[in-house]
Amino acid sequence: MKKILFVASESVPFIKTGGLADVVGSLPKYFDKDKYDVRVMLPKYMCMKETWKEKMEYVTHFYMDLNWRKQYVGILQMKYEGILFYFIDNEYYFNGFAPYGDTYTDVEKFAFFSKAVLSALSLIDFRPDIIHCHDWQTGLVPVYLDNFRYGNEWYRGIKTIMTIHNLKFQGTWDTKRIRDITGLPQYYFAPDKLEAYEDANYLKGGIVYADRITTVSNTYAEEIKMPFYGERLDGLMNARANCLSGIVNGIDYEDYNPKTDPSIVKNYDVSNFRREKIKNKTALQEELNLEKNHKTMMIGIVSRLTDQKGFDLVAYVMDELCQDAVQIVALGTGEEQYENMFRHFAWKYPDKVSANIYYSEEMSHKVYASCDAFLMPSLFEPCGLSQLMSLRYGTVPIVRETGGLKDTVEAYNEYEKTGTGFSFMNYNAHEMLGTIRYAERIYYDKKRDWNKIVERGMKRDFSWKNSAKQYEDLYESM
Repeated sequence: MKKILFVASESVPFIKTGGLADVVGSLPKYFDKDKYDVRVMLPKYMCMKETWKEKMEYVTHFYMDLNWRKQYVGILQMKYEGILFYFIDNEYYFNGFAPYGDTYTDVEKFAFFSKAVLSALSLIDFRPDIIHCHDWQTGLVPVYLDNFRYGNEWYRGIKTIMTIHNLKFQGTWDTKRIRDITGLPQYYFAPDKLEAYEDANYLKGGIVYADRITTVSNTYAEEIKMPFYGERLDGLMNARANCLSGIVNGIDYEDYNPKTDPSIVKNYDVSNFRREKIKNKTALQEELNLEKNHKTMMIGIVSRLTDQKGFDLVAYVMDELCQDAVQIVALGTGEEQYENMFRHFAWKYPDKVSANIYYSEEMSHKVYASCDAFLMPSLFEPCGLSQLMSLRYGTVPIVRETGGLKDTVEAYNEYEKTGTGFSFMNYNAHEMLGTIRYAERIYYDKKRDWNKIVERGMKRDFSWKNSAKQYEDLYESM
């Protein structure tokens, strides 16, 4: 029986700010229970819902040195959907209204967390074969593990995997302060280890010391070896290319299931979507005060409204797009300029554009179920989960060919009658607009072909089963 410990800064259902939480919360459930004992370790944030905190059982506590500070470390546990979750408790570090604050407090908080995770293992009587670390918040785990091995037999032979969900976030601060915070010897702060461009870099430390590195799609694994996507670590990614692989994320097929989804007006599946899916559309048109017409093509957007997600392209052609026979439903929050851009067009074209500048899980399900197409023109996208959700709900994705979008959406070919969506290559607003208009043409003039695209998309399997199998292969190879 292989023992695996997932270490991360967030996980559904306890705390979520992004796709990382979906991965950490869903993936462990899909491993073969006879072969793998998978457990998860998280911080116990004050901002978690009380209902979760009440269910946690106290295991033990101890005091740990973090360089010159002595810190309390509490360990709590709870079983959820068959997986054992551990929570590291320290009110000084994990207070506040959100899991992340400013960088300086975060680098200290996650240095504490990384060291506490390793220090807690012997007390919970769990010696993992592999510690699977996620993103920069856990980047110091492989570094501390290397440090712990000197003079402590118990830690020898534990392997580590570093999974990069988004290379943009690295956890950097000036070297002197990080040395002071972590208490790691000077030896680790060299350009071939933790140091990058004169700062200390948590993610880099994790990449250097982990036994294997994975990222969340094959294309992104290739892209990050290039300067444009490499976020100044492309040299390191090339140096470790023989240990780097991409495994595409999945989505939870129980949570995202148009056949049983309680958030939507009319349930449907691949056999009856032609009749039933539009009932969700007309219900949403009514709810959002858009012109009620089941024939109008509706394009959905569920996203953080940021540059990374391609909203500068959308802003550039939005006026032109609104001249077409389409409706646009946007849901999400982010940079003020894009929030205001959607508000402006909702004011200018009230029967065509609906700007929902907030986030709600229930509303997102309605958008996936109601729209005909889903727009995702990202500048870069390590994996992306929204396009997987839209495929699941029979909403045709229109994406830019980057990262996980390229790996999961097959471009429609009208001659061979293949494909599950539409895609464009260059980061160019009019190339995007051309692709949207091509999709409109198929939607209006070749309805039968459009329905076939929907059908192929709904039949694809992007559940976690597939990804879990690839992770199992990776664990075995170690």
